Amino acid sequence: MEQQEYAVGATRVAAGRPDGRTGGAGRGTAAAVLAVRGPEAAGAAGTAAELAAAADTESVAESAAGTAVGADPTGLADPADAVGGSRADGPQEPAEGLSPDPGLLRLAHWFAAAAPADADDLCTASFGLYPARHLGAAAEPGDPAVSWWHGPTAHAASAPRAREDRADGGLRRARRDAAALPVVRSGAKPGRPGRHRRPERTRALPELPCDLPDPVAVELPDAERRIAARLLLAHPLVTASGPHADGFPLIRRHRDWLTERFDTLLGYRLVVGPWHARLCKAGLGPGAARRLEHPATGAPFTPADYAQLTLALALLVDAPEQLPYGQLLDAMRAAAPELAPELAPELAPELAAGAATPPDRAALGMALAALAEWQVLGDLPADPADTAFVLTVDRELARAVPAGPPALADDAADLIRRAAEAEPATAVRRLLAETPAVLAADLPEDRRAWLHEHRLSGPAALAEFLGLEAELRAEGVALLDPAAELTDLALPGTGTLAQATLLLVERLVEEVRPLPGEAADGDVPIADALIDGLLGDIADDHDLPARYLADRTALRRDALDLLHRLGLITPTPRTTWLLRPPAARYAPAPDLHPTPGTGRHSRPTTPPREGTRA
Repeated sequence: MEQQEYAVGATRVAAGRPDGRTGGAGRGTAAAVLAVRGPEAAGAAGTAAELAAAADTESVAESAAGTAVGADPTGLADPADAVGGSRADGPQEPAEGLSPDPGLLRLAHWFAAAAPADADDLCTASFGLYPARHLGAAAEPGDPAVSWWHGPTAHAASAPRAREDRADGGLRRARRDAAALPVVRSGAKPGRPGRHRRPERTRALPELPCDLPDPVAVELPDAERRIAARLLLAHPLVTASGPHADGFPLIRRHRDWLTERFDTLLGYRLVVGPWHARLCKAGLGPGAARRLEHPATGAPFTPADYAQLTLALALLVDAPEQLPYGQLLDAMRAAAPELAPELAPELAPELAAGAATPPDRAALGMALAALAEWQVLGDLPADPADTAFVLTVDRELARAVPAGPPALADDAADLIRRAAEAEPATAVRRLLAETPAVLAADLPEDRRAWLHEHRLSGPAALAEFLGLEAELRAEGVALLDPAAELTDLALPGTGTLAQATLLLVERLVEEVRPLPGEAADGDVPIADALIDGLLGDIADDHDLPARYLADRTALRRDALDLLHRLGLITPTPRTTWLLRPPAARYAPAPDLHPTPGTGRHSRPTTPPREGTRA
């Protein structure tokens, strides 16, 4: 298994458990947010208290099962428990009918009634399956009191590649501009994630006295723990047979240490069973959502898609292992006729009276694709109308998808609020671990005070735990991942959109960067005309895909969406966009003292003489 250089030589972070931690799904949670019926409650709706007891019992049983194999140094109790072994859940009775989980059914209605942005927030709060997101390029050391606008940058100039050497999917200089001055593609370096990893070198270790520990043996557990922690933060649901199965034995082997670290630092609950590991992340609060996307096409989920996903999940938590597709559709229509998909008029005649705009087949396809990606479902029918197709259901994974211990929130807004509740230390550490940059201006007063007091020790502890690099500036802190592995969006990155976006942000910074003393600690407005003009220059200077050449609006939409999701720009009601200080780390270093009379930002050093023009 590939291991990157930041996993080697990790040191343990000082232990300690903050008192009074609330929120999320970790130990000490004051109020949980979601109900998932346990096996004991199958077939009966039950009260909220009964649902809570059932799910808590299940959680304790899973923890006990994981602890029982703790003495095995490999993390596997026996050959039957090995990765890739056969799984026996015992015989199952065929279900006469499927009964929906009441908490998830209620959540499905909340999704259906939510606005698109609120639905993304609700998904983040209720499922917590979002990956961490960090900016790339190594941290640049500098004075923490200096602004990102004026401090050291991560800008890396590179000459344009010739047409024959261009990496697939990347930008290239247009042939008709070959005689023009080269355009710097700052930071748009080719390569796959992990390109910053130092190559492993074989070297002879010095002979040590027998009573001294082997340095390789000492470093290996720390490296394994860091790899496992990074994997869980990037993929909160890891299975023994999924795409990240190679890392599952490491999670099993170090589950006790990982459970304590995630709980202490982030307030996250980690459940490790024989066949899957689930890191139950907390919500990020209103406006900080991570939208769910189709695993193949990347299309974002709509409220109707989320509703279909949650409605299906509400039935699958108690479904048999082999479930006819038509039976699932029948159960969805019976549980929530107004939410059920309309596959054909004869399949759902009641929808005409139950919903003004019934969900379509595409929404169900999005939902099933996500469930298959999480391995809750096995293979999907090639034809959505093939109701005789038999689905393979993993009830254990279906119950692991909701993030919270069971208790019901009052409404969608209450669930989003509860999921993000935490003491200041835990809340700020979560933002540092999950988001590209944490700006003090965005934090409430108590969290801003904690960040100011612990701006060295707080980020350093997480950097050691996760193999990240801390960059401190006057506006806040960013934990960076030069390996571009602990992030779902990479900047710098490969591909046309990532490279065009990088060119856009560096040119935006050069155009609107404030001089010292000119509101250097805040966001800067960007005019629409400037965005359109710079994107036009980029399109003229480089060969772009046909869809962007034919539709400049699509290029603008996709580039601004990427910058927004990375936290480098933010919308505002009064102006279209604001450029945020961390964006300046990708632009060339500013010339803070230009020659008088030259440059856009230059200022005259002496007043003009009489009779001359200023």
